[in-house]
Amino acid sequence: MSSKLIKATADYVKSTLTGESSGHDWWHVYRVWQMSKKLAKSEAEADLLVIELAALLHDIADWKFNNGTNEVGIEKAKILLKDFGVSEEIIENVCHIIDNVSFKGAKVKNYIATIEGKIVQDADRLDAIGAIGIARAFAYGGGMGREIYNPDIKPRMHASFEEYKNSKGTSINHFYEKLLLLKNMLNTKTAKKIAEKRHKFMKDYLVQFFKEWDGKI
Repeated sequence: MSSKLIKATADYVKSTLTGESSGHDWWHVYRVWQMSKKLAKSEAEADLLVIELAALLHDIADWKFNNGTNEVGIEKAKILLKDFGVSEEIIENVCHIIDNVSFKGAKVKNYIATIEGKIVQDADRLDAIGAIGIARAFAYGGGMGREIYNPDIKPRMHASFEEYKNSKGTSINHFYEKLLLLKNMLNTKTAKKIAEKRHKFMKDYLVQFFKEWDGKI
């Protein structure tokens, strides 16, 4: 039952998100799914079924593309999982993760309450840093009409979700407003270890970027 359920869910997500160009596509979901399973191996008490379903459905209707609300994604997940005959308890756990997995501002509290949610959140955040994270940041920024960099626009540490989602900062600012913060916001030891090299890669990239920006190399 579990393997058929996971395959059916994956097929649905793939058919829905394939070709999406902002970095929130099927392959982002696939990477988060695979990383979630890897992280779960070090957390013996974690429910793998909840983890896989939440990883697959976490971006089924991202708030960034749905008027700043998670409700669309939660409702889609509920309908799908009910149609698949999933228990109410599992649906509730999965929807809690979908609702709370995303970064919502540098100073906004993390409300993930379960180990399953912490694992999926870590996997999602790992995909936001390193080489892939850099690529995704610029893909999203371009899609949203944001400048690559503007020295007159300074990074801001957003104190609320409203402030964060309404931000019009540049793609380079996004490194300082989110990406460089994620290493210290991870939940599991395994994710923290993986994040070290990815974090360093981003810092090295920014050094190179600003040297080129200033015409030093």
